[in-house]
Amino acid sequence: MSIVTRRRALTTLGAAAAVVLAPPAGSAFASEQKHRPRPLWRAHAHNDYEHPRPLFDALDHRFGSVEADIFLVGDQLLIGHTVDDLDPTRTLESLYLDPLSRIVKANHGSVYRGYRRPLQLLIDIKTEGSSTYLELDRHLQRYKHLFTTYVHGRVHPGAVTNVISGDRAARVPMEAQTVRRAFYDGRLTDLGSSAPASFIPLISDNWQLNFTWLGEGAFPDAERQKLRAIIGEAHKRGQQVRFWNTPDLAGPARDALWTELLAADVDYFNTDDLAGLEAFLDAHKAA
Repeated sequence: MSIVTRRRALTTLGAAAAVVLAPPAGSAFASEQKHRPRPLWRAHAHNDYEHPRPLFDALDHRFGSVEADIFLVGDQLLIGHTVDDLDPTRTLESLYLDPLSRIVKANHGSVYRGYRRPLQLLIDIKTEGSSTYLELDRHLQRYKHLFTTYVHGRVHPGAVTNVISGDRAARVPMEAQTVRRAFYDGRLTDLGSSAPASFIPLISDNWQLNFTWLGEGAFPDAERQKLRAIIGEAHKRGQQVRFWNTPDLAGPARDALWTELLAADVDYFNTDDLAGLEAFLDAHKAA
C-alpha cells in the first residue's frame, strides 16, 4: 500500500501520554491535548523554521506538515533559508528531530495524541543534493522507529514521514536504496511517470509557473479544469499534491484561491500564516 492513500481512506487510532520534555514556554502543544480539535492534516508550514518557535508554533496551530531547509556544513545539517541565516546551534536535530522524538516517545508512537497518521516533515535540501542526502540518511538512522520507512519494496508507517525536496540530485542515491527513511518530492513532470507512490508520494510545484490566476476576478475555466485534472491524476496514483508560491497575504484574493484549492481537493495548503490558514480550514470544516 502507498504511504499516501487518499485522505478519506485514512483512519485514526488511539494513542497517548503527555509530552515528557516540555516545548518552549507558552506552547499550547505542551498543555493537555484531550479536548483539542483534530489536526489540520492539509496545513503545510512553509519555511517553518522562520517562526518564533520552530515546529511548536505549527503544532500549536495543528498543522500536519512542516518544512525545514537544510545546508550541509561539514557533517552538520544546519537550518536556514540562505547561507547568511546559518547558526551552528540551529540544526535539523535540535529544531526538529530531537523534539519530535521526545513527543512521539511520550505519546506512544504518534505526534498528535489520539491520531496515528504521520506528521509530514518536508526537508528542502539547499546544498548539493546527493552528498547532502547521504549525510541526512546517516542522521535519520539515529532515530529508530520514528520515521515511515521503505524496506525492500514495502512501506512501514511511522510517526513522521520525511519527504525530500530541493536539489534534484538527491534522487539518485535515494532510488538506489533498498531501505530508506525518506521519500521524494516530485514535480508535475513526474506525474504519470513510472515512479510509484512508494517513492514519490508527493507532487509539488510552483503555482505561478503553471497558472496565471492569483485569486482576483474569476478563475478561468481552463485553469480550473487543469487544476482538477492534476489533482485527480495524482490521487489515482496514490499521490498527494501541494503548490507553493500561491498568494499568502490575508485578503479576498488568498481566500478565493484557497477556496478553489479546497474545491479541487488539494492535499496541502502552503502558507507562512499559520493562524490564517488554521482559521480558514476551521471555517470550512476541512481537516
